[in-house]
Amino acid sequence: MKIAAVQMDVTLGEVDRNLQAIEDRFREAVGNGAKLVVFPECAVTGYCFENLEEALPFAQSIPGSATERLAGLCAELDAFAVFGMLEQDGDRVFNAAVLTGPSGVIGSYRKTHLPFLGIDQHVNYGDQPFEVHQAGDVNVGMNICYDSAFPEASRCLTLLGADLIALPTNWPPGAECVAGHVLNTRAMENAVYFAAANRVGEERGFRFIGLSRICAPNGSTLASSDDDSETILYADIDTEISRNKRVVREVGRHAIDRMADRRPDLYGALTEQHSLERPGGRSMPPEL
Repeated sequence: MKIAAVQMDVTLGEVDRNLQAIEDRFREAVGNGAKLVVFPECAVTGYCFENLEEALPFAQSIPGSATERLAGLCAELDAFAVFGMLEQDGDRVFNAAVLTGPSGVIGSYRKTHLPFLGIDQHVNYGDQPFEVHQAGDVNVGMNICYDSAFPEASRCLTLLGADLIALPTNWPPGAECVAGHVLNTRAMENAVYFAAANRVGEERGFRFIGLSRICAPNGSTLASSDDDSETILYADIDTEISRNKRVVREVGRHAIDRMADRRPDLYGALTEQHSLERPGGRSMPPEL
């Protein structure tokens, strides 16, 4: 399957305008052969809302009008899309990613790890278990932005059978190392494909750095953006590679399997509460 990662600008609070931009780039990517296209975090809504009251009018249910519109386009073009939006569920709001295809909404994900930035200061923590969904013959897992800083998130998706981890993101300055190194590491340590679509432009004084990237299961870079201009990245993925976790480097002498060689019986500390964890888990500096 050929996949694409769309690096694009987003306009805060302009849902119809953003959906039109998503549609235009989706048509372009599919026209160039992509069957699955990944868009940035909060691509439907924008990110830098100052409070929940301001953001709430732009949050939608899943399924809802935004997902129905893009699912209709997926049906028309026989392709799949992953995109970010704000999800409203009763009186709760989540930073969410959605996978749509020709049949409609295939799956969604609520951001698990929330930084002290933008709308993430105000939304609810993701409350659903990690899941993997089928897009054609490819098993797709979703994380969002800051989730990539926590190796447990990618590992859970890998253990559930992901071939590809899609990462809608809004990286600001300071995240250059994540874009340039962390994604390759997540791909390599899990032997999966990793596709990060970052946004560009500026929103309420925050600039977004681009640097989107698609990585291979061996950790190499398949496609990358070197700047913060709008662009679309493309790469071909092969599920036979992502599903073969045993890497033989020299027959009879050197082989590794980062799934089979794990020692989960010794990893208990990973599930214990950290002594420095703040109430609610918010990563809020003391001075704030």
